[in-house]
Amino acid sequence: MSQDLEKVLFTSDQIQARIDEVASQIDADYEGREILLVGVLNGAVMVMSDLQRAMRSHVEMDWMAVSSYGAGTQSSGVVRILKDLNADLEGRDVIVVEDIIDTGLTLSYLMSNLASRGPASLEIMTMFRKPDAAQMEVPVKYVGFEIPNEFVVGYGLDYAGRYRNLRDVGTLAKHVYS
Repeated sequence: MSQDLEKVLFTSDQIQARIDEVASQIDADYEGREILLVGVLNGAVMVMSDLQRAMRSHVEMDWMAVSSYGAGTQSSGVVRILKDLNADLEGRDVIVVEDIIDTGLTLSYLMSNLASRGPASLEIMTMFRKPDAAQMEVPVKYVGFEIPNEFVVGYGLDYAGRYRNLRDVGTLAKHVYS
């Protein structure tokens, strides 16, 4: 798989160090409160797992699956809920955990949907954000890393279902998807 990467942006050690920092910030911000982490499948599996293990607060986890990509490299802007939550959000402190935010279109829809369910608070944590790709502003409280507007894979990020298992995050070589 290494020949499919143009360059490594973040190593697994850098990612884990940043996860630890974000977890400490969330613990401080939510001291004495229980948090519901809502992971967005499939990409957030790695982030969610590492984040909740690094936290010292009591956390509950639930999962949603939404899609706006298909097999392409750019968001289609059409959002479909593939799997909804099991938990009731009414009166809960909720943090949506994402792997990456690029256009913001999918997340904007998701946040509107979740806000309508009456949570006490609703915030976003994303491991990666592409500010240059934003088409819609979405307030993100916790950001792991800001990255260039390139197609990246690894640490849960995929291309056509592949590369999620890479421990590092890197840019995908154009020959893979051209």
